[in-house]
Amino acid sequence: MDCRSMQSGVAKVGPMILLTGFEPFGNEDINPSWLAARRAREILRAEGLDVEAMELPCVFGESANALGEAIATLNPELVMCVGLAGGRSRISLERVAINCDDARIPDNKGRKPVDAEVVPGGPAAYFSTLPIKAALRDLQIAGIKAEVSQSAGTYVCNHIFYALMHLLASRPSVRGGFVHVPYLPEQVSAEGDTPSMPLESVAEGLAVVVRTALRTQADAKLSAGALH
Repeated sequence: MDCRSMQSGVAKVGPMILLTGFEPFGNEDINPSWLAARRAREILRAEGLDVEAMELPCVFGESANALGEAIATLNPELVMCVGLAGGRSRISLERVAINCDDARIPDNKGRKPVDAEVVPGGPAAYFSTLPIKAALRDLQIAGIKAEVSQSAGTYVCNHIFYALMHLLASRPSVRGGFVHVPYLPEQVSAEGDTPSMPLESVAEGLAVVVRTALRTQADAKLSAGALH
C-alpha cells in the first residue's frame, strides 16, 4: 500500500485529491466554496485520504494560473473545483464548461471581460469527467439536496472549470470537474426567501462527490436533464 504522508497520526493513502474554493467576491465577506472545500479536506483526511485544498483568487487569468501551478506541483489524480452560486438551493454538479468569459460584474482585480475566450482557439466546451450522475444519486441517498446543472455561468467559476478541463485534456488519467454550492445561512436574511445550506452539509456533500468519484469509473445512467 502506497503511503504518501502522515498527518495527525493518520496514514494518507491512495490517489492524491485536490479541492479548490474561491476567495470572497462582490460584497461578500466569506465564500462558502472555500470554507466547504477546507472542511471537506478535513473530513476526507480523517478517512485516510490524501487531500489538499487551496483558495483561488476570484480573478480571471490569475485563478487559472494558480490552479495550473498547483496541479503541476501536486500531480493530483482527482481535481474538484468549487464555487458559490448564490440563489441556488442545491449542490450543483456542473456538466459542461464553455470557452467564454462574459462578466456581469468585475472580478476582484476589476477585470470585466466580455465575450472573450478562456483559452484562445480552444474547443467550444468540455464536459466534466466526474461521475456526476452517480454523485447525484449518492447525494440524494445521503439526504443532501443536489442537482445536475447544465451551465456554470460565464464568470470566474466557469473560467476555472474550463481552464481545469483544458489542462486535464493533456492528462487523461486525471479526472476533474466543478461543483457550485449555495449560500450559507449566515449570508442570507432570516426574513427573506434566499435559499441556503449549512456548512457541514455542503462539506459532507463535497466529500460524497469525492468518495463517489474514487469508486466509480463509468457514470450511472440516470435522468437529470433540463427542459430549459
